[in-house]
Order: sequence, then C-alpha cells, then structure tokens
Amino acid sequence: MLTALVDYDSGNLHSAHKAFVRMANEVGGGEIIVTSNPRDVARADRIVLPGDGAFPACRAALGGYDGLFDAISESVITHARPFLGICVGMQMLATWGREYENTRGFDWIGGEVTRITPSDPALKVPHMGWNDLVIEGEHPVLDGLATGDHAYFVHSYAMQVTNPAQRLAYADYGGQITAIVGQGNIIGTQFHPEKSQSLGLRLIGNFLRWLP
Repeated sequence: MLTALVDYDSGNLHSAHKAFVRMANEVGGGEIIVTSNPRDVARADRIVLPGDGAFPACRAALGGYDGLFDAISESVITHARPFLGICVGMQMLATWGREYENTRGFDWIGGEVTRITPSDPALKVPHMGWNDLVIEGEHPVLDGLATGDHAYFVHSYAMQVTNPAQRLAYADYGGQITAIVGQGNIIGTQFHPEKSQSLGLRLIGNFLRWLP
C-alpha cells in the first residue's frame, strides 16, 4: 500500500510525514511518500492533501502543478481511493472559498468557507490552539475518538456545509466550527492531526487502515 502526501508548496510537510510514517509502521500501513508528481499520485492507494495559508493561494498553488489536480481528482472521484484533506486541504473540498476573493473549490463537499465570527468578542481570530471536538457522526476514521478529545487548530476561516450529514464533528469557538467533514471515500479535518498528539495519531492510523 502506498500513501501520497501531496506537496504543492503550501505547507511544511515534515511533521505530517513523520506522523504518517510512525503510524504506518505501527498499523502496517505501507509506504508513505511526499510528492508533487502526478504519476506518483495516480499510483497511490491513498492520498493526503495538506494546506497552510489562504484558500486562494493554496488553490492557485495546486493548479500551478501541471496535471497534479487532475491526477488527484481521477484517483479520488473516478477510482474512489481514500482521501484525507487537512486544514486548507479540507477547505478546498467546498464549493466556494470566500477568503479575500471568491474562489472555486473542488465542490466535493457542498458548502462554502467563510471567516470565523465568534459570538463572544473576547475570542480572537485566528482560532488557534487546542479545542474539544464534538463528534456528530460515525465513521471508520473516527474509531476510538470521542466527544471531549482535544485537537489542535490554526485557522481564521471555516467550512459551512450544505448537507449537515457531511459534518462529522465540530468545535465550539463562540459558535460551532466545522472540524471534520466526510462523504464516501473523502474525509477532511480542519485541525492538524499531525499536531494533535494521541487523537491525531489515532486518526492517522485509522485512515491508513480504511477501506471505503
């Protein structure tokens, strides 16, 4: 089994690669590679798309690698291989991103990404640090995770899903912040599992064993 962490110059992949390799060794998850080569993505059994920064910049950066998004799309949509989006990699699953300008997402999970507006003015944006998850839906990648478990967030924008059934977990930050989305062979986390200690490692291990 081969898992490809997609590198499109939109985040430091060192900690993510380290966490995925650790869990692959623990659960027999196969080989982990970091790549921007569409051929590697096409042959991968699982795909992970991270992302740090602004939605438009990440979307443009991904599109700047000739054939890379097409390879991701064919693998995920046509061949139904497991996909995990992390942070902006999750946000780009939406129909629209509204950060700075209106930017088309993948439209794999219907909805839009808008700025966080906490009801409590004392809560600062970005939403940064540890927060509790509220688990709303069942999913194999969430096996062993429970409401009250902590995850590490760093973001100013969050996804609003069109179909509530596709939101699998949220965090409370002066309102409900989408934390995990999922549909079919696609799942995404707003938080960084590679920085979320035991919760994140459990999620990564589950993803590496997941067969949709």
